[in-house]
Order: sequence, then C-alpha cells, then structure tokens
Amino acid sequence: MNTDHALHAPALAQQPVSVTRKMAASLPELRAVAEANGLTIHHLGAGYPNPEVTDPRGFIAHEQAYFDHLRRLEGLNDPAALPEFLRESYAYTDTLGPVGPRESFAAVYGNDWGLDMDPARLIPTVGATGGISLVCSLFERPGKPVAYITDAPTYAGFLARAGLCRHGRIYSVDLDAEGPEPTGFRNAIRRARADGFFVPFYYTVPDGHNPAGFSFSAERRRTVLEIAAEEGILIVEDAPYVYISYSDAAERPQPFFAMDPTRTVHLFTGSKIGLPGPRIGFIYTEAVVEIEGGERASLTDLLLTEASADILFQNPLALRSFESLLVDESFERRESLWPVAEGKLAVYRENRAILLDGLAAKLGDHADRFRWTVPEAGFFSVFTFLDQDIVTDDDFVARLVAEHGVVVIPMYDFYPRDARERNPKAGYDQLRLSFCFTERVGRDRVADLTAAVAAFGDAVLAVTGAA
Repeated sequence: MNTDHALHAPALAQQPVSVTRKMAASLPELRAVAEANGLTIHHLGAGYPNPEVTDPRGFIAHEQAYFDHLRRLEGLNDPAALPEFLRESYAYTDTLGPVGPRESFAAVYGNDWGLDMDPARLIPTVGATGGISLVCSLFERPGKPVAYITDAPTYAGFLARAGLCRHGRIYSVDLDAEGPEPTGFRNAIRRARADGFFVPFYYTVPDGHNPAGFSFSAERRRTVLEIAAEEGILIVEDAPYVYISYSDAAERPQPFFAMDPTRTVHLFTGSKIGLPGPRIGFIYTEAVVEIEGGERASLTDLLLTEASADILFQNPLALRSFESLLVDESFERRESLWPVAEGKLAVYRENRAILLDGLAAKLGDHADRFRWTVPEAGFFSVFTFLDQDIVTDDDFVARLVAEHGVVVIPMYDFYPRDARERNPKAGYDQLRLSFCFTERVGRDRVADLTAAVAAFGDAVLAVTGAA
C-alpha cells in the first residue's frame, strides 16, 4: 500500500531564480559581513522608484479633493447620500473597469504621443507585468509550440513568465548601440519557424531598456517595425520608462505604438509616473490577427476574453485613484503627463548626473579597462569590464558587497539561454548599475548616491588592480 501522501506534480518543473531575487535573498547575510568589516552599504542594485518621488501624501490629498469634486458634480444635497462614483468604486465592475479612467487616460496619453486612442481598447492590467502575463497566456492557450523573440539581454520578469510555458522557447537577438541587430532579429524569427514554432511577437523595452541601460534609436525602431511587418509578427512594447526620459522633447523617439498601433501591443504601467503600490497598468493595441479557420479578429477582443478568465473584476477604486492623477488642481483633464513626470525627473536627472559624473571622475582615465552606457531614459547603466580576466559572477558581486559595501546586480542572468549558448561568457563581463534608489531623501539622497558611486569606483579599481 502506498503511504506516500505527498502531492505529485510531474508536469511542473523548478524554475531558475532570477539574479535579482538571488541578490535580494543573499543581501542580509552579505550586509552583515560588510557591517562586521565596518563598511557602509551602498545601493547601486535596486531598480525601485526613489522614496523621494513616491511620498503618497500629496497624491492622497489630491485624490480626496478629486473625489469631493466628483461628489459635487453629482449634485447630491443629502450628506448621507451615496455618490455613484463611490458606490461603483466598491462594487463589482466588468473586466474593462470604469469608463472614466480609460477615457481620461486615452485622451492624455494619446495627446502626449500624437495618437487618437480608443478607450474601449484599453484593458486594465496589474501593472505591465500583468500585461506580459496576459499576452503570453493568450498565445500559449492553443497548446502549440510557441517561440518568443526577445533581446539579449532582456527583462528578468519576461524571462520568468515565458519560462513557465513548457511548450515555449525563447529565441533572442543581440543588441548593438541602437537596438536589436536587424539581421539577427530577422534570423531569430526564421530560425524559430524552421524549428517548428509559432512566433507571435517580439518583446522589448525600447525606452530606458531594462537591463541594457539605453534607448533604441528612431531609425532602428523603424527598421524593427518593417521587419516585424514583413515577417508577420507583433511587437510587445513594455513602456515603464517612457516618461523617465532625459532627452530634450524634440529628440525623444516615438514609442512603437505611436508609430504603428496595428503592429504593436503596448504595455503601460503607472508605477513610475504615479505610485508603484496600486499596480495600475493598461494594455493597448489596434492589431487584428488571423485565428482558427482563417477568420480575423480584434486582438483587443481576444485579450479581453483572456483577461476576464484571469481577473474578471478590476479594482475600480484603484482606477479612479489613478484618474485623479490625470486632472490638475482645478480638476480639469490634463493635456499631458509630462508636468507630472517632471517632478520625478528632477530627482532622477540629478541621480543620473551623479552616477555619470562620478564614473567619469573615478574611472574616466581607464577607457581601455571600462566602459558604461549613457541612459537616455530609465534607471540603469550597464558597466562593462574590458579585461577578459574579470568574471562578474555571483562570487565577484558578493566580494563587492563584503569587501567594499557596494551592492550591484550582475548581468549574466538577464541573457536568455540561447544567448549564453551562442556566447558562454555573455553578461559575465558586465554589471547593472541602478541610480534610482536611495534609502534617504533630499541632500541626504545626494550624499548617499555620491558616496555609493565613489565606493563603486574605488572597488572596481581595487579588484581589477587598476588602482
């Protein structure tokens, strides 16, 4: 008689833990070692929004004033009467959520990117991560072998989600200074098809690429769109950093969805422009796809059906709260979100300058040993060691923490498996430096980040023997 009552799940497999989670798990022990050595911990690893720009008190006050405004608009004279917007905010709503936030977002976001957005095509998601999961689930559901094209390196969250599909595989394309290498991009699509896979889309983060630390050029975006159209695939554009931009307004490249919404699935998140905790996001596309039987269907309709099986009822209160971000102090709908972004950019722009100026001051005389990306958007710069003897593995990163108090993220685990098969050393000469997060704010933030960059420079010089 079998007395083993353990749950057996043979179809499941242990997924590899991402490098960022491994670092988070090991940090308490490494911190203890560093502090035992009398070292201060310097944060250049966390990709979190800075606490200086996520103080919720101003947002909460504005949100409450906006809700009071909505109450007045309903013309309720009885103080005990329940406003309709409030009843709706705590009731079931459909998968699209309340129409007001979608209409406001479509108007403001569309105006910023020169696109007449249809609010009925905006599907709320749990941040951009929810959008990734939704679009993957849609194309995985038929159960046929599916291949996802993405960058080498690419966002760890996408690698984690795509890796859950047992009949899926990632085919990656190497990046150059402008974006995905065009010939490699086309070859990845064709190689996947030759291997018997259906190729639905290419996933990327073109603005402030996480983790590559740069933005795609306008010309390369046009080339990628042309190849995607010729090969008949979609572009899934993850856009968390479109408003965390350091370029002049006239020089900002257009997002893919503004260039061709019929070829793009656009993932927006409110985490960077608003607050990260509410996890507000939207997925938007105007694509039409061919489905079983040769029929054509709106991709929005297919995604909406998929979403209703995942999250039948959205959080209407969170969406209404996000709507308050889209109106000004007079409760008029904003024409643009750039003024909201500017309050955050003041911090991130200063942080970026501290990182780049600090690296130049410490390491600028060693161009034969080191180089780093200059981000035009986002939170990251990728630091590369040109000395082939340097290997940025877990032991190297642990040494930086234990001996120098510097926390960084190695790049190797951001590379998909096939990229590491092409080049076993991929990412083992790189570190991702984050300039977004500090534990303190104001002048203390500046002091902490300045000290962190200086400590990193000293550590790099020490471990490479360049001091």
